Amino acid sequence: MRVFSRQSRTIVLVELAVVVIVAVAAAVAVWWPDGDPRPAARTNAPQSIDLPGLPDSTAPVLMPGRPGEPAESRRANEMTPAPRASYNNADIRFVTMMIPHHEQALVMARLVGERSGNPQLKIIADRILAAQEPEIRTLETWLTDRGLDRTSGGNHQHAMRGMQSAEALDRLTAARGADFDRMFVSMMTDHHQGAIDMAGEVLALGVDGIVNELASGVVVEQGAEINRMRQVLEAAR
Repeated sequence: MRVFSRQSRTIVLVELAVVVIVAVAAAVAVWWPDGDPRPAARTNAPQSIDLPGLPDSTAPVLMPGRPGEPAESRRANEMTPAPRASYNNADIRFVTMMIPHHEQALVMARLVGERSGNPQLKIIADRILAAQEPEIRTLETWLTDRGLDRTSGGNHQHAMRGMQSAEALDRLTAARGADFDRMFVSMMTDHHQGAIDMAGEVLALGVDGIVNELASGVVVEQGAEINRMRQVLEAAR
């Protein structure tokens, strides 16, 4: 048996270490050949982008002065934008006119039950009552919430399209049967068409969302009721 001295074992270990170092160096040479740069480490830092110049928010704004005074120049960032109005005169006008307009429709609709012999016409009258009574309350609440009342729109009795005269209402009240049906359909058709015209006006000029929704409903519902009343009257002939 061959016996190695301590010195011999040390020499062998050193030789093995040298072999390992040489092998590692050779492997590195294979993966990164001489002259090739090592890949740069990736980063998540965003690269800068050149953006086109933005308009100057402090550009001067010319403000008209009072009568006889010169205009004043101010920077835009010194100006406070005016708040957008939540409602305007067109909205007030529509609401204050539609309340008495609806009320007259209710007066005529309540006459149908005792004076008409047409069951289909009675159904239409009941629908008018069921729709316009709650709408009156909604319109009144709209005024109250804004510190307004029925007089806020001014005197516009002459401008409420489709409104029937007191004499016409008296004739309708005195009529019965088929005569009543013809008068009712004719008067209520004119009345509904007047409401549709007023709704179209506020849809074009108003800005309030609630009023817009109410006016849109008037156009759709009362237009459908006009067609239905005419069909009922034609079928009864």
